[in-house]
Amino acid sequence: MIIKSIWRPLLAVALLLLINSNLQAHQVKAALTRIELNPRTNMLEIMHRFELHDAEHAVKEIFGGSADIIKDATTQKQFADYVAQRFGIYYPNDEPLDISLVGYEVEGKHFWVYQETPKPEKLEGLQVVHNALRDIWFAQTNLVNVKLDQSINSLTFTDNTEVLKIDFAHH
Repeated sequence: MIIKSIWRPLLAVALLLLINSNLQAHQVKAALTRIELNPRTNMLEIMHRFELHDAEHAVKEIFGGSADIIKDATTQKQFADYVAQRFGIYYPNDEPLDISLVGYEVEGKHFWVYQETPKPEKLEGLQVVHNALRDIWFAQTNLVNVKLDQSINSLTFTDNTEVLKIDFAHH
């Protein structure tokens, strides 16, 4: 009987920890984007990673209750287009880079959106806009890591942040 009395509280604590970790996993509201130069193609490759749980809730909010990002190719394409419309890279003079949507996929617990653009001839700086899901949830955070040569610049879009800049001339 002593063993049973010890295990019950431990089991209760373990269950609470499991429930708490599941709740936290569902409340991420964060996306990660990587921008990297592919030297073989001379293209800037853009990879957006969204938590699948967040994307599931977002598509229902944006496209309606029957939207299914896991199984429906139409919903996946709609979400990829939504992301592409809310992400942009600009020269310091506000001229946009021409970004193409390359693809998208569900991979494990993530939804990926892939884009690319030719590397600018002269790259002194960039301006980045990343508003995907930020029009749905104020708490949404979008982190963008830009890796060119050996330097990595991180941009964090939170709250009312609309445009963030990187100045390569001073790196």
